[in-house]
Amino acid sequence: MKTPPRISEAEWAIMKVLWERSPASANEIIEAPSIKKSLHPQVARTLINRLVKKGAVGFRKEGRAHLFLPLVKESDCVSAVTESFLARVFGGSLQPMVAHFVEQDKLTDDEIERLQRLLRKRKK
Repeated sequence: MKTPPRISEAEWAIMKVLWERSPASANEIIEAPSIKKSLHPQVARTLINRLVKKGAVGFRKEGRAHLFLPLVKESDCVSAVTESFLARVFGGSLQPMVAHFVEQDKLTDDEIERLQRLLRKRKK
């Protein structure tokens, strides 16, 4: 599997719209509530074009419209971002990150229980 391109936080917002509903025209992307409230339309168009250049988004023409669609899976992008974060902040190890959140009381009782279930399942 090819590593997905680096996607900025603003580009991530565009990708989330496309992962939820694609293909979509530029206007449909711009009118999505998450984009409309946070990005100027011209900025959103620039980000769409950047994502096309990066190979994260493709398009097809239908009449005069361009319909955009993601060329990378959300799960692949999440994995790449997660691995990058772990490498930069926690030396590539998951244990110090989990320990950090546990020690900072950032986990609810339900989240702790879910983690325990996942770890028990993984151990088997």
